[in-house]
Amino acid sequence: MNAVVLNHPLIDHKMSLLRDEKRSMPEFKMLLDEIGMLMVYEVTKELELEETVIKTPVSVTKAKKLKSHPILVTILRAGLGLLDPFMKLMPNSKVGFLGMDRDEVTLKPRSYYDKIPMQALENEVLLIDPMLATGGSALNAIDFLVGKGVKNITFICLVAAPEGIKAINDKYPDIKIYAAALDEKLNDKGYIVPGLGDAGDRIFGTEDNENL
Repeated sequence: MNAVVLNHPLIDHKMSLLRDEKRSMPEFKMLLDEIGMLMVYEVTKELELEETVIKTPVSVTKAKKLKSHPILVTILRAGLGLLDPFMKLMPNSKVGFLGMDRDEVTLKPRSYYDKIPMQALENEVLLIDPMLATGGSALNAIDFLVGKGVKNITFICLVAAPEGIKAINDKYPDIKIYAAALDEKLNDKGYIVPGLGDAGDRIFGTEDNENL
């Protein structure tokens, strides 16, 4: 299984708070941001560094800096909730957005919106989406990026189901997956169990609202 489940006491503690159905929208967003910060530290451990020379107030010294900045790509809309902590800690990373839906005639996935920086063709892409359930949305996004010529993709999610990890591993065995939690399974409706509900609805407060 080409997946890393982040093992950290603070992540586990905050995930237990995040999952609680009584958590308010502001609390949910705050916890998501905090967990995201902890995830950034783990996800970026293998980024390449290069030497540089800087002048401190005391002397000239050798130092290290990122060789290149990964491109952040988020799947709309829930991915926006996990994007902020990555942007805060990597402010020089360019950001791309990808909106996917299903064509009502052909029933095939399609992109209704995409804005991907050209640097994604050369730099590592961190593809961000909170939930990895069946793997359908993630695979559609990966297919789109690969079709555009992107070669180096890492998928980052908050909660993953075994079925979603397997779906990505089967088609793209070289793509590494990072998850804050690996849950038990999918139920008969395709929801992650125990999960945390619809991440997008809980982030933006739309779970109790009907669409106009």
